[in-house]
Amino acid sequence: MDRRELADFLRSRRERIAPADVGLPAGPRRRTPGLRREEVAQLAFISAEYYARLEQARGPRPSREVLAGLARALRLSDVERAHLHHLAGAPPAPAPGPSREVRQSILDLLDRLPRAAAFVTSATLEVIAWNDLAAALMEDFSALSRRDRNLVRRAFLDPRPGGRRLYGASDPDEFARHAARRLRATAARYPDDPEVAGLVAELLAGSEEFTRLWHSHDVSAVPTLRKTFQHPLVGPITLNCDALDIADRDQQVVIYTAVPGSSSEEALRLLSVIGTQRVDVPG
Repeated sequence: MDRRELADFLRSRRERIAPADVGLPAGPRRRTPGLRREEVAQLAFISAEYYARLEQARGPRPSREVLAGLARALRLSDVERAHLHHLAGAPPAPAPGPSREVRQSILDLLDRLPRAAAFVTSATLEVIAWNDLAAALMEDFSALSRRDRNLVRRAFLDPRPGGRRLYGASDPDEFARHAARRLRATAARYPDDPEVAGLVAELLAGSEEFTRLWHSHDVSAVPTLRKTFQHPLVGPITLNCDALDIADRDQQVVIYTAVPGSSSEEALRLLSVIGTQRVDVPG
């Protein structure tokens, strides 16, 4: 526990919050910037004396419950909350399960890529956000249940609509290997999450291919940098594939783009028009 750094950090976070931010009146005699110590203590459900000792670098190591109260009272971001725990000598507990909440800035990014098919996957490869072109290229994810938006399940268990496995992509077997490896790594990061455990059990029970890949214990995945989709309306579309990690959410943004001036770029542009006419998909 770094008492001095913890004290300075708490004070700096307290002084940046205006009383109105937490529903408190400013009052005519307020002489300190931000909140008073006793106000933070009240919001965190701890004693004012104990909080004062923390800011004076004299307090004992706070419990996880106290740290959670302070993080809530001081309106800390995820990064700040983790920093608070490390300063207190109590590293934050791992997340109980994969996050499905997509940051607004990422949702805005998807909308700003009208010439690219882009979507976000969780740590279990569930598609949790997408743009119109991704829906037109692959399928209308808004019409599917959460279960059917999981790409690992689609790779190993689901029937192939129109005889096309994984939307007619040219690398279904390689993607299946990639998905199994990612899911094994995910299961290690979230060993107590029932949803992850249930997905693995379902796949083991329903797919010999997944069982074989699972028992290989491979966790490293080689990304596919280019693939071709056999689309039922516009024919083959060859696209570059890039995956960008969102580390703090354990998510990925997958972006498919065509080479400028190529026939695939024309097909993708046509598909964007056809897709917006066929389906109404939120970004």
